[in-house]
Amino acid sequence: MKKLVSIALVLVLVIGMFAGCGAKKEETPAAPAEQPAANPDANVVFDNDDTPFDVSTLTADEIATVKVGFIFLHDENSTYDLNFMNAAKTACDNAGVSYVIRTNIPEGQECYDAACELVDDGCNIIFADSFGHEDFMIQAAKEFPEVEFCHATGTKAHISNLPNYHNAFATIYEGRYLAGVAAGMKLNEMIAAGEFTAEEAKMGYVGAFTYAEVISGFTSFFLGARSVCPTVTMDVTFTGSWYDETAEKEGAQNLINGGCKLISQHADSMGAPTACEAAGVPNVSYNGSTIAACPNTFIVSSRINWIPYMEVMFGRIAKGEKINADWTGTLANGAVVLTEVNEAVAAAGTVEALEEVKAELINGTRHVFDTSTFTVEGKELTSYLADLNDWGDYTGETEIVKDGAFRESVDRSAPAFDLTIDGITLLDTRF
Repeated sequence: MKKLVSIALVLVLVIGMFAGCGAKKEETPAAPAEQPAANPDANVVFDNDDTPFDVSTLTADEIATVKVGFIFLHDENSTYDLNFMNAAKTACDNAGVSYVIRTNIPEGQECYDAACELVDDGCNIIFADSFGHEDFMIQAAKEFPEVEFCHATGTKAHISNLPNYHNAFATIYEGRYLAGVAAGMKLNEMIAAGEFTAEEAKMGYVGAFTYAEVISGFTSFFLGARSVCPTVTMDVTFTGSWYDETAEKEGAQNLINGGCKLISQHADSMGAPTACEAAGVPNVSYNGSTIAACPNTFIVSSRINWIPYMEVMFGRIAKGEKINADWTGTLANGAVVLTEVNEAVAAAGTVEALEEVKAELINGTRHVFDTSTFTVEGKELTSYLADLNDWGDYTGETEIVKDGAFRESVDRSAPAFDLTIDGITLLDTRF
C-alpha cells in the first residue's frame, strides 16, 4: 500500500469524462463505491492469512483457467510500481499464467474503467496497487461477482461483505527497522571518525503523506536506528505526492541543509537518493537498490516482495480455493526483504548485525513497536484504540497494544501506527 489513511485526510480524486464498460454502460459518471455504513456493533471478522501457495502443485488445466489483470498507479519509472511489475511478471511467467498490465491509472474513476476493460479482456483476477484505487475496485467487485479483486494496500475488505474483494500488505515495518539498524551503525561509525558528535546524530526522512503507512515506516526506521545509536533524532518532511522527483530532491536537500547526516525516504522517485549522492550524504532507499546511480552513498534498501501474494492470488483461484479477506506478507514467508548491503559505504559488521536482528524479529524475541522502547509526549504507550474497521469515521475501535507491543499488521494487513513518537520531528504536516 500502499497509501493508507489512518488520520482524517482528503484524497484528491482525478475525475475525467468517461463512459462505463463491460457489462454495465453508464451515460453519466459513476460515483465512487458506496462507503460501508458506520456500524460499531457489526460482527467484523479479521480474516487474515499469510500462508504461501506452492505453484508447483498447479496442473496445466488449472493454470489455463486463470488470467490476471494488473492496475498500476504509475509505470516503471516509479520504484514503487516497478517493484509490483517485476513481481507480477515473474510470478505469472514462472507459473505460465496469462496476464494483462495497465499502467498510469490514477486513483479515480479511471481505475473502475480499467477494471471493466480487464473484465472484458477475460481476466478473472484483477489486482490494483494503490490506496486510492480501493473504492473503485470495490465498485467493480460489486458489479462483477464472478471476478476476484485484490488490492494493496486497502483497509475495507474485512468490512465490505464482498467475498470477491481482498486486501494485502506486508510487515514492511520490519524491513525498515532492519534498514534503520544499518543507518544507526553508519551514524556510529561517523561519530567515531569525528565527523560529528553523538548529540548531532540527526537523520532526515522524505515522506509522501502523513498516512499511517508512511508514519509506521519512518517510525520503525527510526526505532531501528535508535536501537544501536541511542542519541539519534530524526526530522521528517512530506511532499504531498507519491512520485515527484523535484519535490523529493528538494525535500532531501532541505533536510541535509538542516543538519541531517543520513537520509531515508518513503516516496517513489530517485529524487532523494540523487540529492544524497551529490551531497555525499549516506542514504537508505526504498523498493530497490540505488547502488548503480549512487555508489558512494547507498547503504541498503528494504522492499516488499510481492511474488508470494501473486502466487496466492492465482494459485488459490486455479484450485477453486478461497482467498482470505486479508493477507500479510512477512520476513518469514519471504515477502519482506532487504537488498544486498553496499559494504563500500555501510559500517563494518552491518551484514552480520542485520542477520542477527532479522532472526530475532522472526522468532519473536524482538518486536519493532515494543512499547518500552519509545514514548509519546513523554509517556509510555499502554493502550491505543486503532481505526481498524474503516467505517469512514476516523474513530478508533480496536485495542492494538497487547503484551507490551503495538500489534502492527496483525489484526489487519494494512498498517495502523499513526502516532508521533518522541525523538521524531514532523517539519510539515499539510499533507
